Amino acid sequence: MQTLSDFFTQSGAELALSTLGRRVEPMRQDTFAAFEQQREPWPMPWNGQAQVACALRWPATFKDPAIWFLSLPLDEQGLLVPAARDEFLDRLLQTLSTPTSDTPITDPSVNNNVTQDSLETRNLMQDNPLAFEPELHQRALLHARLSRHFGQPPSMHSDMARRYLIGDDALDWQMLGLQGLADQVVAKEPAVIEALASRLTTLPRAMTLPLCYLMEHGDTPVELLPVVWQAMANAREAQDIEAFCALLRALLGSDSPQVGEWLDHILADDDLMAADCLAAIAARGWQHLEHEIRLGRFLERLANCKDANFRPVVRDLALIPRLRLPILMMLRQAPADSSVGRLVREWNA
Repeated sequence: MQTLSDFFTQSGAELALSTLGRRVEPMRQDTFAAFEQQREPWPMPWNGQAQVACALRWPATFKDPAIWFLSLPLDEQGLLVPAARDEFLDRLLQTLSTPTSDTPITDPSVNNNVTQDSLETRNLMQDNPLAFEPELHQRALLHARLSRHFGQPPSMHSDMARRYLIGDDALDWQMLGLQGLADQVVAKEPAVIEALASRLTTLPRAMTLPLCYLMEHGDTPVELLPVVWQAMANAREAQDIEAFCALLRALLGSDSPQVGEWLDHILADDDLMAADCLAAIAARGWQHLEHEIRLGRFLERLANCKDANFRPVVRDLALIPRLRLPILMMLRQAPADSSVGRLVREWNA
């Protein structure tokens, strides 16, 4: 047994993999296996790491899946640095092969006698250097998606969130749970989307922000994009930078070509080039930077923003497979007297 993929296969569990960090998104098992074998880079690197959620559930149980949150280190090409993974796999196999008084487990490399109880009661993630806690909104979104994947009902907060979003004025928004909002974002019910299209700009700010933080992972319905764009204009007029950036992230999370055109307008606006806006573009709008002119303008804006962290932002973007070569070429070809060229010289000094 050489990889986690080998363990997942031999465990006999139903497996659901999801990327975390840059975007909460389901991942194919063959993609993860290719990454573990260093044949493919991680598709969505985040701060130099491959953040992944591994959910395992055994068919004979009706329990919630056991979930591992792992942050695997990447090299300069976005490939797995295998040493940390290998160490974790060794610990995993040793733990599962060590019998306890109540749950004897044999070596899973020899047979499939691994159970969900063994993964949970032995607390395998305790003191694990690869373990991390996802941000609250990402965790809620992940649980909403996993519930649908494993055929489980949504959370107890889902129905109340639905009623509120559709327009039930009898409900107090302060009673709503984040998990219920996540359930509705994932469900993408047409009635909810239609209602939000007409009332998103009138929702309390404390409701708009978490909705945006949930939708920014690719879940903003195309019908809501014009409304989000209008809400951004309202937030700008109110000089509410936090709300503006939250709405911007929700807008950029969509892969719609229209969003790329709106991003061109944003990059052309000197007043919108604060560090927070540039960070939002890098974090959630990287797919819209797969455009030569737009990418060049973004790098220029980033280099000219004194409060932005040019080097770490560019380094992380360059780990994204489809952006790596374009970014490296632009850095190498940047005129020496340009802002980008000056920072590149300082970088290489």
